[in-house]
Amino acid sequence: MKNLRNVAIIAHVDHGKTTLVDALLRQSGTFRQNEQVEERVMDSNDIERERGITILSKNTAIKYNGIKINIVDTPGHADFGGEVERVLKMVDGVILVVDAFDGPMPQTRFVLSKALALNLVPIVVVNKIDRPGARPNEVVDEVLELFMDLNASDDQLDFKVIFASGKNGFAKYSLDEENNDMKPLFETIINTVPEPAGDDSEPLQLLITNIDYDEYTGRVGIGRIERGKILNGQNVAVCKNDGTVQNIKIGKLFAYDGLKKVEVDEATCGDIVAVQGLAGINIGETLADPENPEKVDFVDIDEPTVSMTFSVNNGPFAGKEGKFVTSRHLRDRLYKELETNVSLKVEETETSDSFKVSGRGELHLSILIENMRREGFELLVSRPTVINKVIDGVKCEPMELVTIDVPEEYVGTVMEKMGNRKAEMTNMSSSQSQAGYSRLEFKIPARGLIGYRSEFMTATKGTGIMNHIFAGYEPDRGEIMTRTHGTVIAFEQGKATGYGLFNAQERASLFIGPGTEVYAGMIVGENSRSDDLTVNVCKEKHLTNTRASGSDDALKLVPPVTLSLEQSIEFIADDELVEVTPINIRLRKKILDPTLRNRESRK
Repeated sequence: MKNLRNVAIIAHVDHGKTTLVDALLRQSGTFRQNEQVEERVMDSNDIERERGITILSKNTAIKYNGIKINIVDTPGHADFGGEVERVLKMVDGVILVVDAFDGPMPQTRFVLSKALALNLVPIVVVNKIDRPGARPNEVVDEVLELFMDLNASDDQLDFKVIFASGKNGFAKYSLDEENNDMKPLFETIINTVPEPAGDDSEPLQLLITNIDYDEYTGRVGIGRIERGKILNGQNVAVCKNDGTVQNIKIGKLFAYDGLKKVEVDEATCGDIVAVQGLAGINIGETLADPENPEKVDFVDIDEPTVSMTFSVNNGPFAGKEGKFVTSRHLRDRLYKELETNVSLKVEETETSDSFKVSGRGELHLSILIENMRREGFELLVSRPTVINKVIDGVKCEPMELVTIDVPEEYVGTVMEKMGNRKAEMTNMSSSQSQAGYSRLEFKIPARGLIGYRSEFMTATKGTGIMNHIFAGYEPDRGEIMTRTHGTVIAFEQGKATGYGLFNAQERASLFIGPGTEVYAGMIVGENSRSDDLTVNVCKEKHLTNTRASGSDDALKLVPPVTLSLEQSIEFIADDELVEVTPINIRLRKKILDPTLRNRESRK
């Protein structure tokens, strides 16, 4: 075989995967000495850079001592688990990154279980060992326990451990040795991860596990050559997901070199390549020898658990702020997303201007909405609902395992709130990573978490940490009370005035400030009581001849609460919608007319 290694980097969110890849790229000589390189260079998407999380898996390749190492950086958040599952098919080993302070977290368990199931060789990197409060030795023991819990084989239990700091660019075999580079990690990858299996002389098989898009050449299929070799401009058979076979001639063939794609004449077994000229190619399909078209089995992606309705904006301000506003635009964009987003599902509804979109979680769907908004789309989205199943004649709902780290004084508050949402506590212990903190573990219906995150952050004054992961289906746990407050609704269309808002703020917390354009049925705040309140926020003070100068200056307005997209989606009730445009995020009632709304509520 040849000098090649294929590895994926997997971890819980924010444990330092992307920063570690940065260090490997810098020290392998991928960049010129004087080249300016941003931090987290692999996070190329704008939203990834803003939020500091990886959403899309990405490929890179580095050379070390004449050996090429293909590295796949994967997302750490549970909602993007579909990305992790499919790219693991491209590699022979995984680097499991674990924070030396936090230890294994829920998503660590999820990604590791997927890797072990595919018999991949693990390397454990205990990262951030220079972080205050780091406890690397205890974390190694916790990781070993996790491996045993997941029924790892004897070979997998004999994993190599590297202690590292991705931020400061060093790795070492033991804590007491002195080292200031990543050489131990490079050597461990080369000595531990096996060379790709397969035979160059056999008929071609290349599994497409990712899709890129080039505005000039169209779709680009990315995948690993399972056997045989592929030539630039070669005729291949495409074994489609529906069982059909299509013969095509490929365009250009690329291999990875650092962060760049480099055109090559041929690639052989084990290489990760990008192929242009594959119109209509989908994830999970195989490029094969036309004489011997055999499909490679693809991994089963976990099903979506949450759905939302995406509709055309039909409000009074429709078409004023967006570029793409029709149902045709919306439909084309959603179906285009299906080509690359394997965990997503789009279904037609009874009306032509609405679509049911299902994904792995609120974050998964909100990232899609945010991308669409930035592209110039205007749309309405509903409150997320969970996808139930009937198992053996019993209605079952998706459950989540929740891990919460909070200061001890907030434990009672959290337990009360979780109890109200039908959560069942499975474990409680002192947090090993932070003194004065408790770790609470719950099993909770997925719908109980909708809208809880912002409530949780308020209740713990921003000090709590919450992580959750899908835990299968269980019988329905009955009704859950979520939002206890009503809304404040604008009475008429116009511009909000300081006077109108001043009168409303005594009874509510407001979401808008003076000068904001509003319309009848738009939600402008949260009522302090449980019922909805209609207010004229455009009301102006009547003028009189005895008006004292400066009397309006006495109006003191409380700064409005600005809701992000996720907070807006969490806030709304079943009879409300979020209006998303490139410029604004508005909340509104589904039925804008107050008479029709009252009539509907009495049914």
